[in-house]
Amino acid sequence: MKTESSDIFVHPLALVESDRIGRGTRIWAWAHIMPGAVIGEDCNICDHVFVETGAIVGRGVTIKNGVMIWKGVVIEDYVFIGPNAIFTNDRYPRSTRMPEIKTLHRTEADWLVPTRVKVGASIGANATIIAGVTIGEYALVAAGSVVTRDVQPYTWVAGNPARPKGYVTREGIPLKQLSRGVWQDPRKGELYKINADGLLEPL
Repeated sequence: MKTESSDIFVHPLALVESDRIGRGTRIWAWAHIMPGAVIGEDCNICDHVFVETGAIVGRGVTIKNGVMIWKGVVIEDYVFIGPNAIFTNDRYPRSTRMPEIKTLHRTEADWLVPTRVKVGASIGANATIIAGVTIGEYALVAAGSVVTRDVQPYTWVAGNPARPKGYVTREGIPLKQLSRGVWQDPRKGELYKINADGLLEPL
């Protein structure tokens, strides 16, 4: 049996402790949204997703099964996160039960490292996103990648550590390289170049 309201849908087997859930959002079985987590409008939060207090998810985001999003992570609008993708928020993790770590971690600022996924980006299944990186607008992280550094907008990366492999359109279609620094959308024929800052722009 499922429970539903006019604003949001929450499966009866989900645990939603936050009151900051946007209208039109759907939250499925065994998902856990902690108090203070923010979920925007029209999101789809699938089975076994965990969103920690302090995490922020924008509008129109799809989060597939088994994803964990921790405090310090900001997911902007229309991002796709594939199944079992993992985020981190501490570059040098240790058990906070260790006496030395209790001393080092006196405040949140001593350990929390912010991470951001920008508008329209996609993260493939089983990818790991290391704390402190920014994944640019409409970028694509291939399945199984370990992202240890920032990803530029419209860039697709793969591997461990993840490295640039090419560029994608706003719709996620890989661009075809015509010559050094010149790329083409294979469906629309539109041309792009790499500017002086290493970013993709229309030709």
